[in-house]
Amino acid sequence: MKTKILNKLSEIEREKNIEILFAVESGSRAWGFESPDSDYDIRFVYKHKKNWYLNLWEQKDTITFMTEDDLDGSGWEFRKALKLLAKSNASFLGWLYSPIIYRENANFLNEIKVLAENNFNPVSGFYHYHSMSKGFEETLDTDKMTLKSFFYAIRTTLCANWIYKKGTIPPVLFTELFTIIDKTFHPILNDLIDLKSREIEKSNDPVDSILTNLVRNIVAENNSVKNKLIHKTANPEEFNKFFLKEIK
Repeated sequence: MKTKILNKLSEIEREKNIEILFAVESGSRAWGFESPDSDYDIRFVYKHKKNWYLNLWEQKDTITFMTEDDLDGSGWEFRKALKLLAKSNASFLGWLYSPIIYRENANFLNEIKVLAENNFNPVSGFYHYHSMSKGFEETLDTDKMTLKSFFYAIRTTLCANWIYKKGTIPPVLFTELFTIIDKTFHPILNDLIDLKSREIEKSNDPVDSILTNLVRNIVAENNSVKNKLIHKTANPEEFNKFFLKEIK
């Protein structure tokens, strides 16, 4: 599958006359709890030739594709990506730190990660994940809950809690979030990850009440501390300097 993905990315570069700066996997495969029928969610950042940036008029800044063999691709133009990063956009941060990298300009990726870490706004990240987790929490122990929705609930809950406790960008790989919960939960969660790896996305296999209560308790904790986080504003000059250096 990786060969197909790389070939598709090269095809996009030729057709659009762009340079892909990095391409990664996003979603459940990057999080480490995919199912056998999970799509491949390919995300990438690209740039145009220098003259493209001298155009007076706004131009298309997104490229998407979908193939017959479950390759779901979405790419953002470099300038758009930087603007979203300045707002600590959680989706883009997930791309940056994905453990599954298909292609990369190593220098670019290292430098933009430094930019992300120096300008991360805990308030923005926390509220993104906390609002999502509250929505998923409503499905717990109902006929709407699937293995997929449970993992979305616990992942977003732990990401928000990580930001509150550590003030840093949360890891993408789900098991790396385990450090903020008691070790007694680790084997139960690992067993559930193993189950999900063998079941379809919409499987409604039962989830131990120990885990659903864990989610509820951490959501409640997150809700009680939501006003304690410190807002941090990005430095626009850092972003502009990086942008100009890259397009030159």
